Amino acid sequence: MKIILAKQALLPQGWVNNVRVGVDDSGRIAFVEYSEDMHQSVEAEAHRVATLLPAPANAHSHTFQRAMAGLTEKRGPDSSDSFWTWRKLMYQFLDRLTPDDIEAIAAFVQMEMLESGYATQVEFHYLHKQPGGKFYDNPAELSDRIAAAAATTGIGLTLLPVHYQYGGCDSRPLQGGQRRFSTDLQEFESLWSCARNSLRSLPADAQIGVAPHSLRAVSPDNLAALQKISPDAPFHMHLAEQIQEVDEVVNAWGARPVDWLFDHADVDERWCLIHCTQMLAHETQKLASSGAVAGLCPITESNLGDGIFDGVNYLNASGRIAIGSDSNIRVSLSEELRTLDYSQRLRDHSRAAMASGEHSTGRRLLEAVVSGGAQAAGRESGCIKAGYWADLLALDGDHVDLLSRTGDSLLDSYIFAGDDRMVLEVWAAGRHQVTSGQHIHRESITERYKNVMIKLGGSL
Repeated sequence: MKIILAKQALLPQGWVNNVRVGVDDSGRIAFVEYSEDMHQSVEAEAHRVATLLPAPANAHSHTFQRAMAGLTEKRGPDSSDSFWTWRKLMYQFLDRLTPDDIEAIAAFVQMEMLESGYATQVEFHYLHKQPGGKFYDNPAELSDRIAAAAATTGIGLTLLPVHYQYGGCDSRPLQGGQRRFSTDLQEFESLWSCARNSLRSLPADAQIGVAPHSLRAVSPDNLAALQKISPDAPFHMHLAEQIQEVDEVVNAWGARPVDWLFDHADVDERWCLIHCTQMLAHETQKLASSGAVAGLCPITESNLGDGIFDGVNYLNASGRIAIGSDSNIRVSLSEELRTLDYSQRLRDHSRAAMASGEHSTGRRLLEAVVSGGAQAAGRESGCIKAGYWADLLALDGDHVDLLSRTGDSLLDSYIFAGDDRMVLEVWAAGRHQVTSGQHIHRESITERYKNVMIKLGGSL
């Protein structure tokens, strides 16, 4: 039994002082106790922290894109740039990646996630094939590499093999770098089964889900078939990210993406719909009332010019959210939350946009993303409670911006004045992977990543 002693902890009922948490050998929380004299405990093996929080899942990631961070921040020859020109550069980049490269990059990103405070990675994994579009001898070779990286880093993993059928709503075939993504339905079902086997070498908290890429990339018939592959598994899809995407769906299928999806699928709690930055007011309300999770990636959405998710009205309608790092141009939990809130303030000319009458901005955001992230990952986590996976993070009570801060004001200081250096300890299903602010295998993971970066060079 591992014991963690916290001066304060955010429990389901709120902030509690002098908390003692027991974690069993399976990685689950065995008990949570608290009393006025708990801080006097002399348990030699106990790990003492200042502030203990539930650690969220990173609900949306494409790990391979981390290695191209910073290489697309220039305009094209026609003096314009957009999501669509960025996407062309991304396709050029990925054709240079080998399976070894992909594993090294994934491990580095997972390490950054853990050091940022995430306990789990939900990998939206659409890179399946060799350059040119042929499968590897093992159809799930690259899924194996994501799992191997997770074995190295100790992060919790929900793997989402992605079905990418077409290049657009007109059913055009995938071209160029996109051919590494391509599967027909039969190929995908075989790949998904092999990918599920990839997780058998990981601890029991590893999960698998299903992910149609988007309404642009999957036919209505295949979307319906995918929902039957594993009916209780997490089901994720990009939706309503770009204006051009919305227009393409309207022109091809006669309705906006959110409206079309809700008219043709039973969207419920197992769904996580990514981005949703191009929704009308009635669509925002529709998604909020469905029980599905909106998977938000504010840093990437800002970088790509996607738009601003209507977080204020969505949360006020009891909508559920999770946070992801998507392109991984910057992996930072505090910065994702800060960017989400600041986008609302800039749009609405307000302050403390995401606060409620009961809780501060930081408290409301953190509790929303730990709960929504657990739901999106299909993971029994999201709170510090007996029986749940011990996904935990501890903040540095000696950090200058956290001194004398308690409760909600501490979370606000962490999110709005702080950064990842405030995160001292992280446990993923009880695996203590970050200590004193660094991953336990930082040196070897970083060295392998450096070698990949040197090989790839510094330009596209």
